[in-house]
Amino acid sequence: MLIHTVFFWLKPELTEAQRADFRRAVEGLKAIETIRHIWVGTPSATERRSTVDHSFSLALTTTFDDVAGQTVYQTHPVHLEFLKHYKPYWTRIQIYDAD
Repeated sequence: MLIHTVFFWLKPELTEAQRADFRRAVEGLKAIETIRHIWVGTPSATERRSTVDHSFSLALTTTFDDVAGQTVYQTHPVHLEFLKHYKPYWTRIQIYDAD
């Protein structure tokens, strides 16, 4: 299994409607057939500690059966359209992939 986690830092000037649209678009990535599970969320209200980063706007975690499934995701038209349309929404993106 491959776990693909993406953290987005959205531009502060985005409206609430744009933020909601962005979240719907991230959740819409579940249409990609190689995604086995998908979770989307905002920073939790957990205790503030030096080892916990609450600075991001939205997080996406997906799982795939293997690297080949994640490769399909990266080149899938749904993912490419998401990047094309929503890349201007963020100031930073950080990705972690784990087996």
